[in-house]
Amino acid sequence: MLMPKRVKYRRVQRGRMKGKATRGNFVSNGEYGLQATEPCWITSNQIEAARIAMTRYTKRGGKVWIKIFPDKPVTQKPAETRMGSGKGSPEYWVAVVKPGRVLFEIAGVTEDIAREALRLASHKLPCKSKFVKREAVSENGGE
Repeated sequence: MLMPKRVKYRRVQRGRMKGKATRGNFVSNGEYGLQATEPCWITSNQIEAARIAMTRYTKRGGKVWIKIFPDKPVTQKPAETRMGSGKGSPEYWVAVVKPGRVLFEIAGVTEDIAREALRLASHKLPCKSKFVKREAVSENGGE
């Protein structure tokens, strides 16, 4: 599973998921991508399950990029514990995803294979997403 090697603070606050993604919102490495259309937390297990689904379908052909990283710890208190006595211990890691963020990219396969592989991956994720292609505009800001 993906998780940071070390962090500054063991426990963080929940935060909010308002607004659209300002970074990572276009296909940069591959030819096709899977773009989130709603905000969510994606756990490291879900990222791994989606990656396995894509690589299985493509029969390990092409290349897959994972464009999100779970760097936020989510804490849980033990079952049947009374209120109080501080915050729980970190249980798993999530990536905070905002609408417009590209989650996965794929290259080296045909479009219909990429579309189906990303569709299978999207079923493993907790948020709605859509298939996007790489933009063919110039890199200097459309000048």
